[in-house]
Amino acid sequence: MSAPAAPGPTLPTSSSDSVAVAATVPATAPTSAATATRRRGLLDWRVRFAILSVVWGFSFLLIKVGTEAYAPFQVALGRVLFGALALMAVLLVRREPLPRGLRTWGHLTVAALLLNTAPFSLFAYAELSIPSSLAGICNATSPLWGMALSLVALSEDRPTRRRFAGLGLGFLGVLTVLGAWHGFSGVDAKGTAFALLASLCYPIGWIYVRRTLAGTPGSPVALTGGQLMVSTLQLALVSAVFTSAPTSFPLWPTLSVIALGALGTGMALQMQYGLVTEVGPTTAQMVTYFIPVIATTAGVLVLGEQLHWNTPVGAAIVLAGAALTQTRTAPRKPA
Repeated sequence: MSAPAAPGPTLPTSSSDSVAVAATVPATAPTSAATATRRRGLLDWRVRFAILSVVWGFSFLLIKVGTEAYAPFQVALGRVLFGALALMAVLLVRREPLPRGLRTWGHLTVAALLLNTAPFSLFAYAELSIPSSLAGICNATSPLWGMALSLVALSEDRPTRRRFAGLGLGFLGVLTVLGAWHGFSGVDAKGTAFALLASLCYPIGWIYVRRTLAGTPGSPVALTGGQLMVSTLQLALVSAVFTSAPTSFPLWPTLSVIALGALGTGMALQMQYGLVTEVGPTTAQMVTYFIPVIATTAGVLVLGEQLHWNTPVGAAIVLAGAALTQTRTAPRKPA
């Protein structure tokens, strides 16, 4: 799943790979001229933006393929394990240490549960019974949940008429996707509820992180790596208790889980930090609006999932509502 947090009270837009340190990027990521020049010398930011959109858009397809051979908890475990290994490799190359302090690790434990362990498991369970395209669209509702929660949890995040309109429009889009006028017939209620609950986990985690980890010493990569390590331990324990060890490792499901972690969580997060540093969080978080489009396209073309008219129409309404909830009025200049 993620788009980073914008400075100020607005909650970040989401994806399935959102992690706690996204909220600390503006405060901790290096922004020196040398760093920016080095990043610009690799790939044009538009190319990286497109790659990031594709990687995260295909995440839901990879989850679907992974669950063909592995239990949902095992898919989530592989996802955080290979994501953690990818970031550990980056830290070794950079010779950066992991975060220190029991208090920091305590907060990372909660963040890992809210932003990795729970949503990754819920999305995997959801895709046992719903199309990957629907899971991708449900993921796009995360900023809507964030807007609703911020009204209660973040007193400085004042609502506006436009943002209220975006909230209502977004949930109207959800009803359109689900075909509410047909009584939700043909939609698996349990799987859809799991996907929506997974999307709700992200803004809850962001609010927690904002109040506990914002400004914590350490690079975003180190904090994220530590968080994914904790999530790996959590999911290893849960998998040992509730699932049995796989008896075989089919090629495509195994490769899907590896790619989901190493690319969708490891490489993609590295790319995201570079975009935040180079073009700013506002532009970088726009990647979120391409994810459901790519997820739907991948599900239809690769997995042969059915596409009815209300799915793309509803998805467009959801994204329009999410965009409205992220708009902010310019502060008034003092007299």
